[in-house]
Amino acid sequence: MTPLHQAVRAALAEVADPAKAPAMQAYMKSSMPFLGVRAMPRRAALRRVLAEHRIGTAPAWRRAVLALWRDAEYREERYAAMELSAFRYYRDFQTLYTVPMYEEMIVTGAWWDYVDDLAVNRVGALLRAFPDTMRPLMLEWAGDADLWRRRAAILCQNSFMGRTDAGLLYACIEPSLSDTDFFARKAIGWALREYARTAPQEVVRYVDHKGITGLSRREALKNLPVS
Repeated sequence: MTPLHQAVRAALAEVADPAKAPAMQAYMKSSMPFLGVRAMPRRAALRRVLAEHRIGTAPAWRRAVLALWRDAEYREERYAAMELSAFRYYRDFQTLYTVPMYEEMIVTGAWWDYVDDLAVNRVGALLRAFPDTMRPLMLEWAGDADLWRRRAAILCQNSFMGRTDAGLLYACIEPSLSDTDFFARKAIGWALREYARTAPQEVVRYVDHKGITGLSRREALKNLPVS
């Protein structure tokens, strides 16, 4: 275990409230236990630790992120890996070399609290920076058998607003239109709802044209004056 890993565990333990852990685990429906660390104290503790343990190279940073992720005994340790992956010191390390790292975290995390943040804030940022490479990869993920790769592909433009590539969005949604899984249906609706902030009439047109119903439709049109 590296000094960074030890420091992360110590910092989380220091701000943990074990009495809160069972309810947190139940809410998240997690097989991995919680320490009982709420989001705000967790982020404050981790900012201090990550600032004190700076990593000098991109490969070492990626290894550190994955070590925290793979060796986690508590869910908050995986949240720490995600914080490290986004920490301000490592903005220049966000290159295409990070894609396998994020893909592993998405597939092995396999739950919305991990996947949604990674999709919107990590994969989305890489799509914006490297569209020629990331666009075909998102199309590949969109047709994958793995639900969480597909969800990540659907959600990756959620912060793009007026810069949304509608063609890519629709191409990522359409392989999942027949999927009845809650997380696929919710992702479709959420992604369309975000796009509707800047293109409401287009989203209504698309939803009607594709005959989108149920949860996906309700989510997509949630903030629009239609039913």
